[in-house]
Amino acid sequence: MENKKKIIESFKEKIDKSKLPNHVAIIMDGNGRWAKKRLLPRTAGHKEGMERVKEIVEVAADIGIKYLSLYAFSTENWKRPEKEIKGLMNLLVQYLRSELNTLHKNNIKVQALGDISKLPSQPRMEVEKAIKKTKNNNKMILNIALNYGGRDEIIEATKKILKDIEMGKMDIEELNVNTFKEYLYTKNQPDPDLLIRPSGELRISNFLLYQIAYTEFCFYDIYWPDFREEHFYKAIIDYQKRDRRYGGI
Repeated sequence: MENKKKIIESFKEKIDKSKLPNHVAIIMDGNGRWAKKRLLPRTAGHKEGMERVKEIVEVAADIGIKYLSLYAFSTENWKRPEKEIKGLMNLLVQYLRSELNTLHKNNIKVQALGDISKLPSQPRMEVEKAIKKTKNNNKMILNIALNYGGRDEIIEATKKILKDIEMGKMDIEELNVNTFKEYLYTKNQPDPDLLIRPSGELRISNFLLYQIAYTEFCFYDIYWPDFREEHFYKAIIDYQKRDRRYGGI
């Protein structure tokens, strides 16, 4: 245990605080496969995954990350068995009820990405409560993507723009990259600098499609429940070694 602590500290010391990614996004994948590998029900994997959420949120805030976006439940996840969906929603309620006071105390602002109106009443109310209670916090913004789909986000943004143009609130010539971003769930937030995906999968899975045009990716061949503090530090260190040219030289 002492040796592991030293290893973690050594990783932490390698991070250049002046070159931190402003916004980190994470696709939290592999809970079910983690559980299956251990002959456990999928809900056990989701429960263990929730423990990683607690850990990584704390670590990200501690080192100075300003925006953390976690992909918790996609629009496609409704296709899963009803029992699993119910379990996921119960875990969301459990997480918010157990962690809200800590998040608030640590000056973390909770925001939702996605159409939360489609969530069952109890988890929806807990999310709304968390958003309201933490709305004035400013140390870190924690985006929880719930009933989120990147394509749906772009379509909904387009509909809102067309409506504003029709009502005379916007001229079509005013539409550009920056004005379009104001209609997304991440309005007033910078695009992710770094996207992390554990589980061994090498795809984006419909997450923040518009926002990740120039995002750096980091893929891990481990499941989300095995993603620990040291893996997060490694991803930051790897990101800081990259040369981000944005199409330039």
